[in-house]
Formats: sequence, C-alpha cells, structure tokens
Amino acid sequence: MGWLSGYNQRYNYLVSFNVNNIHIEKGNGLVKRTIRHTMLITASAAMAAALTGCGGTAADQGASPASGAKEPVTLTMEYNWSSPNADNLLYKERIQKFQEQNPDIKIEAQDIPSAQYRTKLRTEAAGNSMPDMFILFPGVEMEPYIAADVLMPIDEIMDNWKNILPPQALAGFNVNGKQYAIPTKMTFVDIIYYHKDMLAKVGYNEFPKTYTDFLDLVKKLKDSGVTPLAIGNKNKWPMQSTFMSAVEDRFTGSDFLTKVTKGEAKFTDPDYIKSLNVVNDLVKLDAFNADINTMDEVQQQDYFLQKKAAITMTSSTIDTKFRAGNTDKAAAENIGIALFPSVDGGKGDPTKSAGVIQYGIGLSKGLTGAKKEAALKFLKYFYAPELYQSLMSKGIVVPAKVDMPADTSPYLKEMLKLTQNGSALVFDSVMQPAVKDAMENGLQAIITKQKTPEQIAKELQDAVDKSKK
Repeated sequence: MGWLSGYNQRYNYLVSFNVNNIHIEKGNGLVKRTIRHTMLITASAAMAAALTGCGGTAADQGASPASGAKEPVTLTMEYNWSSPNADNLLYKERIQKFQEQNPDIKIEAQDIPSAQYRTKLRTEAAGNSMPDMFILFPGVEMEPYIAADVLMPIDEIMDNWKNILPPQALAGFNVNGKQYAIPTKMTFVDIIYYHKDMLAKVGYNEFPKTYTDFLDLVKKLKDSGVTPLAIGNKNKWPMQSTFMSAVEDRFTGSDFLTKVTKGEAKFTDPDYIKSLNVVNDLVKLDAFNADINTMDEVQQQDYFLQKKAAITMTSSTIDTKFRAGNTDKAAAENIGIALFPSVDGGKGDPTKSAGVIQYGIGLSKGLTGAKKEAALKFLKYFYAPELYQSLMSKGIVVPAKVDMPADTSPYLKEMLKLTQNGSALVFDSVMQPAVKDAMENGLQAIITKQKTPEQIAKELQDAVDKSKK
C-alpha cells in the first residue's frame, strides 16, 4: 500500500516500511514457539515422614530448598498504559499470562499516566535508578538513555523476530547498530473522525479536501449550534503531537523538522508561522470545545461519541473504541475517518498521515544472571506473533509481517487504505524535550489568546538554539 518513513539525523537512520507487506503475508510469517515446562523436584512425602519420625519437621532440621528448584526472580517494570485503550488492556493481559506460565518469575509493575511517564523515566536515568524493564519511545527520545548508558542491548535474541519484523520497523529503537527494543504497534497520531450525519446536515457528504472548505465547514457547524472540533488538551501533548504534526506537514513538507534540527530551517520561517496560524484561525472561529485545555484525551473521546462535537482528532488506536469495538453498530457506521486537508501553496503531501512506532520495552543495563535471563524470556513471550495478530483483531495497525486474522475488521482495512501513502514526522519524536515543552505551552497560549503565532515561533526557535549550546 505504501511506505512509512521518518529520518533521525543524529543517529543516521531511516524508518521506512511498506504497509502493504506488513499485515497480509501468508505462510512464513509466524515463528513457532515451544513452551518448555520445568518440573520442580520436591522432597518426597516419605522423606518428610522419616524426618518427623526422628523427632522434628524438615523446617526444624534447617532443610534447604530441594535440589534443582529455581530461586524466584522478581522484575520491576514501568509502563504508561493507564488509558483504557484496547491495546493497553491486551499488553497487561500478556504480562499476567506470562506470570501464570512462569510462576518462578514475578513482575512488579507500576502503571504511570502518560503525562508524567517521560519525566519520571528521565529522572531515573539521570540518577542511575532505572527499573528492570520500562517503555521506551523511539528516535530522539532514546537520546537521554543512550547518553546515561542505562540501556541493555538485546541483539543476542534478535533472531527471534527475523522473519516477522523488517529492519525498517526496528530502526527507531536501533542506535549505533545496537537494538534496544521491539515495537508493538504503528500509531498514526492525526486521524480525523467525524459524524457523517452531522456534516451532511450542513451540506458536506464527505470530509473537505481543502483547508478553505474545512473552514467553511467549521463556520456552518458553529452557526448550526454544534461544536465543530473537540480536543482534550489538558495534558498538552494532543495539540502538539496530534494536531500540529499534521498541520505543519501540510505547510512545510515532511523534511522541515529534520531541517530545523540540522540548522537548515527555522520555526520563524513564514511557512511554519502559517501552520501556527491555523490554531489562531480556529480559535477566532470558536471551533474548539470551550474546555479544550481542561478536558483530557479520554474525556475528549467520550465527548465525541456522545455527539457533543461533529469532529475530533486523535490516534488510529482509538478507532477500535469509536468503530470496531463500538457495540452501537449504527453509530460506528456513522463515523468516518479522514486526514487534515491540503492547504493553498503548501509543500506537504495531504495524503500523508503522521505516524510513529510505539511501545518498545527496554531493559536496564544492570540486569545480570537469572534476572537478565528472565527479562529476555519475557520479551520473547511478549512480542510473539500472536501479540501482533491480537492487536490486528482489535483494529490496531502493527509493524509486523504476520497472517491477517480472519476476524480483521473492515475498519482496520479502511484505516490502512487511508494511511497507505507514507508517514509524516510526529513532532515529539523528532524535537528535543525542551522544544516539545515550548510548543505545548505555546499552543495553550495561542488557544487562550495570550500570545501570537509569531511569538510562539520565536520561542520555539529560541528553544532549538539553546538546546544546541
């Protein structure tokens, strides 16, 4: 169907893989897995009886654990799967099943909200106090952990995925030729969802193809008494990651953010200021829900499902909640999907969606012996082919070449078609944390009419320049 691509200039890798070949390869896509059961040898009842007959129990005699028994291993883990998304629930189920099948391994997990997760993990890296296992994000977000030298390469087990994960799908977690994690899914962050009947009432039987028509739609929805666009920006990342990753690409093209990191372009360039002005345009039209900066992303989803807004913008993962997993089939069928429209004079491809691989599980460099063995065993179990098939069954895009399940939803097939023409860069997968923070704070300032797009563009560039010193 097409190629997904993104470039990280610091570590010189190109993420690029063909969606058409990810999901439907037949025959050789599955890796057979053998589960070996270890029999634990315990002291016989006869021996216990003999000890009792001698005047004491085994405990009284100071007996040691039976020969051959494994000492239990405990692994600590941190992840950001607190949202009730279909994939998050599946990940937690796999952790539980692993422990059931391996009673000698215990995983002590801490579920941290996404808004706090990155800060917590960076703090732990700086203090050399990493958990045994943890969620990593690809690309530029690997830098603090590489610099702190807290990650364990997993090259010794990579043959486990040689038949299902192409090198391009692994590249985001590969630094200087070493592999540090395996991805679970491909997330397109900028999917537009809309209620077909609400748009039809104001004269639009499909989503607008141009920005001019989009603004016309917004005006007509507002005049009809409907909230045009719902966003839950309480945690600040939705407008930065979901909204601006798409909008900036339409104006500047997919190489702009990379050029900024190289010093070949600036956020103060006219094209980028135009992209920030889209937020300003929508604020002037009162297009957003009034509580955009106090509503979170889960509330945003429910707000849209309750038809309190005609349009929302969120990730491809949420398609399961909106459509494939929606028990109200008529409501699910009434929801359409689209990408942000083209803009006059824009340098970007309006058929591109902003995408990134997600949820690689990293290991602490400090793991040795039985703990390292247990952690590697867990990774091989967790990222087995059935994980990717289970995700696809729930309507989630994956970066693996596995057989498409028979129950694959037509909604997933529609999503694959929508996103088939390649991937734009996601802002926070490319820019340094300080630049990301400046963007998030700046967008909230534009929404509240406290600052202009020109002021925010300067603040963004100042953050870039400062990060290079």
